Amino acid sequence: MNKNFKKSGRKIFKKISLFSKRVHRDGQEHIKENLIDHISHIKDVRLYILEWILLVTVIILLSITQAYWYLNSFAVETYTKGGTYTEATLGKINSFNPLFATTSSEETLSRLLFATLSATDYSGHTGLGLAETIHANDAGDTWTVKLRSGLKWSDGQPITNSDVLYTIKTIQSTRIKTNFASKLVGVTTAENDQGELVFNLSSPNAFFESSLDLPILPAHILKDVSPELLLENKFSTRPITSGAFTVNATQNIGTEGEKIVYLTANPKYYKGAPMLDSFSIHAFTSLADIKSAIRSGTVTATADLPSKFAQELSSININEYQSSVNYGVFAFFNTESTIFKNKSLRQAVRLGLNFNNLRTGLSGELPLDYPLLESQVDSITFPSIPKTDVTSAKAEIERLKVATPDLTSVKINIVTIKGDNYLEEFANRIASQLKGLGLQASVSVYDSNQDFALNILRPRAYDLLIYEIGLGADPDVLAYYHSLEATENGHNLSNYKNLVVNDLLLSARTTMDSKLRAAKYQKFLERWVEDVPAIGLYQTTLPYFVNRNVRAFSQENRLVTATDRFIDIENWATKKTIKNRTP
Repeated sequence: MNKNFKKSGRKIFKKISLFSKRVHRDGQEHIKENLIDHISHIKDVRLYILEWILLVTVIILLSITQAYWYLNSFAVETYTKGGTYTEATLGKINSFNPLFATTSSEETLSRLLFATLSATDYSGHTGLGLAETIHANDAGDTWTVKLRSGLKWSDGQPITNSDVLYTIKTIQSTRIKTNFASKLVGVTTAENDQGELVFNLSSPNAFFESSLDLPILPAHILKDVSPELLLENKFSTRPITSGAFTVNATQNIGTEGEKIVYLTANPKYYKGAPMLDSFSIHAFTSLADIKSAIRSGTVTATADLPSKFAQELSSININEYQSSVNYGVFAFFNTESTIFKNKSLRQAVRLGLNFNNLRTGLSGELPLDYPLLESQVDSITFPSIPKTDVTSAKAEIERLKVATPDLTSVKINIVTIKGDNYLEEFANRIASQLKGLGLQASVSVYDSNQDFALNILRPRAYDLLIYEIGLGADPDVLAYYHSLEATENGHNLSNYKNLVVNDLLLSARTTMDSKLRAAKYQKFLERWVEDVPAIGLYQTTLPYFVNRNVRAFSQENRLVTATDRFIDIENWATKKTIKNRTP
């Protein structure tokens, strides 16, 4: 059996071997016949071969292109965490304590380093900051504030009611002077049994929520420091913060006050850690240095260059944002001066001024005719202002000269301050138009400093003042037009006194019903137009020059002040990456 098995195996192996040899031989003959023997004929079909090669190449390239397009159609360049942002600001930095911020540089740092109880929101109205809720009683004389839970200082300590109470007490102290003190006159603060802060006002105030836009100081660091020693305390150079950033280091440049402050992201910020790793403030002492820095790319952006530099900077990698802010420039008549105590003359001057010519050349600024902004009040109809009529105005002025001979010899003293905005230009244009109306006028320009406040503003040493004022988030203009503010320390720059207006402004402030409040402001505007204590010139805009490759504040945001650009600071970014979207 084994022999038969071996014999069968040999036969099978022999058959396989013969089959393999035959296949090999046939393959060689096939290759010789169909390839080697046809090589000599390639030249006859070379065009067909080339066409096929090109066709195959095109197909391959199209496949690669389609794959690349497919990948990129679902890829997007977006901003990511990381990076540094540098802003150029104007003015020296003497302290990081927000209660003493006076220069643009210090105010910018204050907003970056310290959060506030209330804060301007994206719509330009007063919203919530560190406070979770802010609400008033029906009368509007008691306001209750509840802090958000889990708030932390940059050193990890909790932000509590004690910090707020300490800050309020410090601001109200007569031993220091701070710009926030006027917001808290007649206000007492305490903590109730529910752990809320209760603010009791000496009189109702429908707009008190906006007064709570106060930077809060850490009581656990400063509670034992006397108010008069706060400015010299080490906190002024190495503060514990609650804002989006903390202080990392400072660098003095030269001896003229130029300084760079290096900030790092605060992971304990109540809105969440910013996308930026760091933020630097480069404080300059001149506009020329800021312009050079933005041109050279040394800084990322600046909010302190006037719009007139836009053309110079447009050729480089810089964009200019133009955002309106709630500031207005007015021509304030001194209603107690020899010449402008006459309401008829004020009306005649307004009638004779050509506002189209006055406003020629404004770059982004908006015309402003009233002391209130449309965004501040709802359901109100702004009264009409008489259109320019030079002929009628001149006739009325001539009539007044006959009735009051002193008008012929009196020269109107127009006062304004120096700067790179349009104040001085408007003052000169108004003086020129007054001359055309038959009135004499001279322009005096001063530095904006303490001497100007003491020697010009306080004694109201002018007939006509061209000046910029803050209009705020709310329509509360009581400080500018109430008789009680027509004092050396008041803000009534027109010395305007009208008992009806006093009642309207006070009752509007104390009325919690928005419709009734709007009706009172309607009546106030009618009186304002009739009495002409001031003439609106233009609403200020914030020119913001910024590198095109970064993301700063959204231009959809409505800004009340220049530092409100930091409303969405947590979303600012400089670093980009590629991300794939889901198909």
